[in-house]
Amino acid sequence: MQLTPFHVAVPVHNLAECESFYVNILGCGIGRRSNDWVDLNLMGHQFVLHLDPSLQPEKRVKGSNLVDGKQVPIPHYGVILTMDAWHELADRLQAQTIDFVIEPYVRFKGQAGEHATMFFYDPAGNALEFKAFKDFSNIFSS
Repeated sequence: MQLTPFHVAVPVHNLAECESFYVNILGCGIGRRSNDWVDLNLMGHQFVLHLDPSLQPEKRVKGSNLVDGKQVPIPHYGVILTMDAWHELADRLQAQTIDFVIEPYVRFKGQAGEHATMFFYDPAGNALEFKAFKDFSNIFSS
């Protein structure tokens, strides 16, 4: 199956602050925009920030599930990268002193689903996960 870009839209409380995070920290390109939303190129995917001024990041409910001994935030979203791109992003985020929910590490070591992962929040409280597999054919392995 050929992979195609996904589209996701998320709420943000402050469009300028969140746009700056995605552009300057994650390296997203800017597409179309209005006063209430901005399209971003998140590693080849269409990622849209929608302004919701009533959103209060500090009051957002942040649930989690225990996975591999760590509390994984739900909901969350992100991109599966090559291992080299994942290490480059992890290094860049660590240099920016990002406050990780789950520090970069390798999950499920020695198992079919082994992958590198990291979790952090954007300024609006949206949880992000970026992960990488040595072998993309193991993305759905258990």
